[in-house]
Amino acid sequence: QVQVVESGGGLVQPGGSRRLSCAASGSTFIIYAMAWYRQAPGKQRELVAAITSGGSTNYADSVKGRFTISRDNLKNTVALQMNSLKPEDTAVYYCNIDLKTDLGSRRAHWGQGTQVTVSS
Repeated sequence: QVQVVESGGGLVQPGGSRRLSCAASGSTFIIYAMAWYRQAPGKQRELVAAITSGGSTNYADSVKGRFTISRDNLKNTVALQMNSLKPEDTAVYYCNIDLKTDLGSRRAHWGQGTQVTVSS
């Protein structure tokens, strides 16, 4: 069974930085794309950043130049470095990992979410 767990959320002042981490564990698997989504109160979940197995990245326009996604293929982890945070970045951040288990089952797995609040 696969577990996806995020960490690093919390309260941060506007203009500050925060680093989110996410790790996949459990069954033996192959990881494809990894991504971060977020959902603010009253809004739909949106893609923040994604990274392919080859290291190609894409970002939401709202976070370009401020957020950086990275992955460690040996540790099965993905991180999101968030700089110059704004109040509108306040949301629950979710990790999403597309993987295939040793049984051949491939699908995206979600973490439980971690709250990031940007406020003075």
